[in-house]
Amino acid sequence: MSHFQAPAHPQSSTAPRFESRIARLLAKADVRLNGERPWDLQVHDPGMYGRVLAQGSLGLGESYMDGAWDARSLDGFLTRVLEARLDEQVHGLGEIWDALRARLFNAQSLRGSRKVGERHYDLGNDLYQAMLGKRLVYSCGYWRQADTLDDAQEAKLDLVCRKLGLRPGMRVLDIGCGWGEALKFAAERYGVSGVGVTISREQAEYARKLCAGLPVEIVLQDYRQVRGPFDAVLSIGMYEHVGAKNYRTYFEVARRVLKDEGLFLLHSIGTNTSRNRTDPWIARYIFPNSMLPSPEQTTRALEGLFVIEDWHNFGTDYDRTLQAWRANIEAAWGRLSARYDERFRRMWRFYLAGSMATFRTRRSQLWQLVLSPRGVRGGYVAPR
Repeated sequence: MSHFQAPAHPQSSTAPRFESRIARLLAKADVRLNGERPWDLQVHDPGMYGRVLAQGSLGLGESYMDGAWDARSLDGFLTRVLEARLDEQVHGLGEIWDALRARLFNAQSLRGSRKVGERHYDLGNDLYQAMLGKRLVYSCGYWRQADTLDDAQEAKLDLVCRKLGLRPGMRVLDIGCGWGEALKFAAERYGVSGVGVTISREQAEYARKLCAGLPVEIVLQDYRQVRGPFDAVLSIGMYEHVGAKNYRTYFEVARRVLKDEGLFLLHSIGTNTSRNRTDPWIARYIFPNSMLPSPEQTTRALEGLFVIEDWHNFGTDYDRTLQAWRANIEAAWGRLSARYDERFRRMWRFYLAGSMATFRTRRSQLWQLVLSPRGVRGGYVAPR
């Protein structure tokens, strides 16, 4: 790994004023500038003060990517920032435009929805193979009785199949099938056939090879183009890319393709309050056009279409999953392609650490909803 040095910038006359303002804000989170504790900020370029005050989270993330500051415990620092709600006290001017644009335009239209596939999921299978473990499952593991990431992911896939009551001969749809691991698991362990849809070319190619020889079809298409019928529908880690303007359409599609006696399992990150846009740094560098749904947005979108049979929150498991992903990728950087340069690595570290912080502070949740079109006769008993 080559040494990464922060770009040198002359200190402006306003830097001391910006520094004192940042110091006062960080004091609310028990964070010190150039302190000795793991979560304290080590500032290499005083220009970061102005960037953070002018751009909010975008300036904080970009200045970290540029090497302007460090923290020995990056997730510890970001956790303290979120616990003190400092993110609600500093907003960049660009956030005003982002909010307006989200209200006026449908960023997750048929054309816009493909952007996240191209920008994030098509980064390279080598990156995800290094990070995700034995199975390419890019979602929260289930750690109730698991000690390793691989065991937690297998437990999650099995939990999904049990909640859906899968049996041999059933036909299953996976909306946002990723690299095909869930359908492969369901076909091998539960004897089902299935169709998986994804908007990522890299994922589709990998999933077809992974599921070769199984009664599984992988289709490169938007979820809105799916045709049924299916005995069960699952969707793991895809609802976050649907967008508030399309939540109703998403549930209408699931209802249209699902048989009356079938079940729909929705596995998704969620947030505690309704929003119509995502964090500016996440939107620019990680998940363009993504949006975390709230309970209110979700229930309003599915009202009249489904009965909520079960709503399971195991969001605290995501922190442990993210820590396992971080350990894997940090051990693998040296053998990965040179295109993942130091700026990319710092971007990825900020992404993983920030995600840990949101789950650790309970800002974000991980939900599994089991939905039925007409209600399960006699009631539904949810596996755990």
